[in-house]
Amino acid sequence: MSEHDAYEALNTSVQSNVLILCDHASNRVPEAVNGGSLGISEADMNRHIAFDIGARETALMIAQALEAPMLASRFSRLVIDPNRGEDDPTILMKIYDHTIVEGNRFADAAEKERRIEAYHRPYHAAIDAALEKVTARGEVPVLISIHSYTPQLNGRPKRPWHIGVLWDADARIPVPLMAKLRQDPEIVVGDNEPYSGELRGDTMYFHATKNNYPHVLIELRHDLIDTSEGQAKWAGILAKPLNEIIQTL
Repeated sequence: MSEHDAYEALNTSVQSNVLILCDHASNRVPEAVNGGSLGISEADMNRHIAFDIGARETALMIAQALEAPMLASRFSRLVIDPNRGEDDPTILMKIYDHTIVEGNRFADAAEKERRIEAYHRPYHAAIDAALEKVTARGEVPVLISIHSYTPQLNGRPKRPWHIGVLWDADARIPVPLMAKLRQDPEIVVGDNEPYSGELRGDTMYFHATKNNYPHVLIELRHDLIDTSEGQAKWAGILAKPLNEIIQTL
């Protein structure tokens, strides 16, 4: 493992054309941002508004099963959201799921630019560098991004899906993955649920869609992966079909 203030590189001893990503891996607030605090409670910093609960650990287990390297952010999405384009108005949130983020309340354009330069750009530069290593070997990169989502948001009914498969125009991984997962009648799979993968500014768009690299963004409901046992279970459920599909690309 190697660490930068903006990201960590994991499972680096392996060489593969597959790259695992975890954009919202951490709830860490770097010391350079408001002295390491966004002015909200510890309870709020441990909610989904600050990071994707269980996603980092699950992603690492998938990376290990696929023998693939992994990149993960080392800053909270509330510092600056790495899964948003630089011009996206939601890249720096001042209120999220009823919580006012005090440390962002008075953040101006200069502060937003400072955070983008310190954290957002280095993370994306690391992704570019990892992909360039693959293409330099004459291989086609495959990107798999692991996220988690809250069972409920803004007081709406509980979300029924266990796994959401998010995608845009490239069906090479998402469609067969959904078919394989649905072979188990106990697993409820969302096709672009609870979010759409048809975004023109997220990580997968910039690094995969624009380059025509096979890719998929997988969302896991976080109450399923908030323990080590749950993480191992769902990493295993995903790793087998992902590996089978990757072998056919």
